[in-house]
Amino acid sequence: MPARAKSLDPVVYPETDHMGEHELQRFIAELLRPLIERYLRQAGVVAHVGADTFIYFAKGDPTQRIAPDVYVLEGVSQDLAVSSWKLWEGTPAPRFALEVVTSDALKDYDDVPAIFGRIGGYELVLFDPEARPTSRRRARFTVFRRSAEGFRLVERTHGDRVRSEALGCWLRAVGEGASLRVRLALDAAGDELVPTEAEARDAAEAARVEVEAENARLRAELEALRRRRR
Repeated sequence: MPARAKSLDPVVYPETDHMGEHELQRFIAELLRPLIERYLRQAGVVAHVGADTFIYFAKGDPTQRIAPDVYVLEGVSQDLAVSSWKLWEGTPAPRFALEVVTSDALKDYDDVPAIFGRIGGYELVLFDPEARPTSRRRARFTVFRRSAEGFRLVERTHGDRVRSEALGCWLRAVGEGASLRVRLALDAAGDELVPTEAEARDAAEAARVEVEAENARLRAELEALRRRRR
């Protein structure tokens, strides 16, 4: 993160607004954040992947803030642990952010993209668990991205996946109802899900057990051959 001298600022920038959030919103973020962190780390990308942390963008005005459910700050170490970010101190605008649409859909569909574009964010994905195919305004995925023409809407779909240019992978909606989550997928079609850490551990353990079983089978065959040759 670019180093900038911090001038004395008497303004208090709260760490939280003390407002609750829907459990589904929290569950989606809790699964997706570590998936993105591990994916970027394995790709050799230096980035800080956070969740629901205030990002202040107007010095002296603590009402000017945004707190994406999941966000990526490119070039910022994951080892940092902060209570809030302040763009005027050198924090880069988010390269990527995902916002889970809540009951306050007006805020999520209008205010969040406007703020994200204004602060210089690159890619914003709105994920709406309550969107229905018959909805005119709401959609399962809505993607905004920055280009030479500015920050604008580039995709709106009721499908179960969208391609993230910022991350270089797919975002996939999996599950239904209270089990609805957003996952990552890496193959060309977005079918192959990136495993969670728990899934990766289970797969590694299953592979280990399979190898041990195969080794035991081979040892038994060799022992049987030796006995026949006696």
